[in-house]
Amino acid sequence: MSEAWSSARTVNDIDWSRWQAVDTATLVFVIRDGEILLIDKKRGLGKGKVNGPGGKVDPGESVADCAVRECREELGIEVSNLERLGEHRFQFVDGYSIHCFVFRTSRFQGAPVETPEAAPRWTAVGEIPYELMWEDDRIWLPLLLEGQAFVANWIFDGDTMLDHELQILEPPGAACRAS
Repeated sequence: MSEAWSSARTVNDIDWSRWQAVDTATLVFVIRDGEILLIDKKRGLGKGKVNGPGGKVDPGESVADCAVRECREELGIEVSNLERLGEHRFQFVDGYSIHCFVFRTSRFQGAPVETPEAAPRWTAVGEIPYELMWEDDRIWLPLLLEGQAFVANWIFDGDTMLDHELQILEPPGAACRAS
């Protein structure tokens, strides 16, 4: 883990142009008929929280390929027609950092099943359990649901969000950069 930014308490404490993540990861949100497919995370970062399926990018793997693989591994579904709408740079005060790309789709095959990593839960979009999720989700997930692209920087101390900055990309629906 990099200790370079571990003393950061605000987003202004970091030179984001030089920031390097320890890990690159993905999150995927499947939306259909007024519902969103969430998971109860059973292990790893965010264990015990509600989130979307996703995980770390393997060496040589694109973020889109990772998104598809993680949905298959965590829920047994094959997603397609992924739309990348979000890009997060998370810095934790313990030195850990993660660069996360967020996708949404309405296309998938198969029925979500529980695995050792996750238990699926279809939730009405108006009833998303933000109180069971990471603190930042209530800020950016509504943008994703609207099809609005964004990039964001976050500072966390464990589960507690200390600071953030979020930039909405124009026009609405603009794709995020990087792959």
